[in-house]
Amino acid sequence: MAVKAQVLYDFTAEPGNNELTVQEGEILTLTNQSIGSGWVEARNSRGNVGLVPEDYIEVKTILIISFVFDFDIHRSLVFQSVILLLSVMVILCHMAVGSVYSFDEEWDDDSDDGKSTGGYGGSQAEEGGTMQRGGAHSTMKLSLNKFPGFSKTPNPEVYLLTKHISKGDDRLPIYMGEVGPVWLYPQIQLDCVVADPKKGSKMYGLKSYIEYQITPNTTNRPVNHRYKHFDWLYERLVEKFACALPIPCLPDKQVTGRFEEEFIKMRMERLQGWMSRMCRHPVISNSDVFQLFLNYRDEKEWKLGKRKAEKDEIVGVKIFSNIDPELPELDPAQVEQKYEMYSQFTRSMDNSVKELLAVGHLHWKRCTGPLQKEYRQIGKAFQNLSSVFNTSAYPREYTLKEALTATGKTYEEIAEIVAGQPKKDLHFLMETNHEYKGLLGCFPDTIAVHKAAIDKVKEADHLVVMNKISQQDKLIMEKNLSTMSYALQAEMNHFHSNRIYDYNRLVQFYLEEQVKFYETIAEKLKKALGQYTTM
Repeated sequence: MAVKAQVLYDFTAEPGNNELTVQEGEILTLTNQSIGSGWVEARNSRGNVGLVPEDYIEVKTILIISFVFDFDIHRSLVFQSVILLLSVMVILCHMAVGSVYSFDEEWDDDSDDGKSTGGYGGSQAEEGGTMQRGGAHSTMKLSLNKFPGFSKTPNPEVYLLTKHISKGDDRLPIYMGEVGPVWLYPQIQLDCVVADPKKGSKMYGLKSYIEYQITPNTTNRPVNHRYKHFDWLYERLVEKFACALPIPCLPDKQVTGRFEEEFIKMRMERLQGWMSRMCRHPVISNSDVFQLFLNYRDEKEWKLGKRKAEKDEIVGVKIFSNIDPELPELDPAQVEQKYEMYSQFTRSMDNSVKELLAVGHLHWKRCTGPLQKEYRQIGKAFQNLSSVFNTSAYPREYTLKEALTATGKTYEEIAEIVAGQPKKDLHFLMETNHEYKGLLGCFPDTIAVHKAAIDKVKEADHLVVMNKISQQDKLIMEKNLSTMSYALQAEMNHFHSNRIYDYNRLVQFYLEEQVKFYETIAEKLKKALGQYTTM
């Protein structure tokens, strides 16, 4: 029978990827569950068929077994069937348990684009320490590429009631800069180059993957990583920092066309953008897990560092225990004011970025579709007119006929220039806005942690009266809330600094290319104009 599934999250299909746009709550019919790599094929109520991320749906399978039989004649057969069914269930349970506890620590999965495997500790989930989806004891991580963040805001009490002293090596200082609280920036800005994608294989060529070369500017010594390694790094960063720092998404996973040259080029470009943004962050770039990713020397060092990162206990809201602002304590009212300001700004910018993306997509489609077609039609019309004039046998119109033909060809050339222009300028505008869309999509969850902490501190007076906490506990909560606020302010100042730099550089480049575009068209039109004689 057909398997039904309910959509858990909105998903917008990417053009050309055979994907299906779905909305939360929609009921789908699964037509192919063996696609693999975290995708399934489904049909919606309108009959449209396409690929949908497996993590975005919840399967609603109803198995109905009907037996029509004469009990006296067939009771032994039924008894045997029940025994057989129970035996199969026991075997399946053993297989499931075996698969959970035989987890390959080297996660040598079959595909770069498959679901990442690994384990979040149950204790961390129970303490509300990490941004994650799924059960606390699940050993299968759900993909975070489409929906960064977490389904339930981590409990800030894990940190608010903690008396802590920042350790020297783990200490994350915050200073007062010209624009307000800022992170401590390194003297040498870390950067890296993602290049030289190469196709590799394993299992005697049955499984293939693409490996990228990453070269940091600090060592100039390249290391090699597959997409799944980037995915692992992303999940470690989300687990450790996402309560305090918004971690932008990786480029989306893809089922088909993973080894096509155009897709590899696009993925490498987006991985470069993601790595550059991580390198520019003073906290992330200096973290042990990020340094391991860029600087491991051999397979042994990589595996040991990987295991250490996966056992890191300072994750989620506990990361605030390492933050040490060398600044006066803030009043809770000031903290709430900052929260409201940042929350409103990030929402507004998110809407503006999405608007620019929508307009950009529409303009791109017009340039490569209707506009290109219209310019071609204009060119064809001029050339048709020239052909008609050529049949008149009038001796003095040769120059006009040639000029009309040249005008027609000019407009055909303009059609190709218009169609190719988005790749020269709009592409970079869209890519950066796409990157910011992912980054801004993380802010609601990060800021929600601060909102939850503010609400807890507001309850402190009542909790003191109820003898659930002491007056000293209340003071500790207010001090820790102040630390969280300084972290948010430092992060927002980092975001604003990058935002101003990125958009100033980006729009300048876009306008420069637009000027060249219109100058090229103007030159071609002037050349065509010069072929007409003055009567």
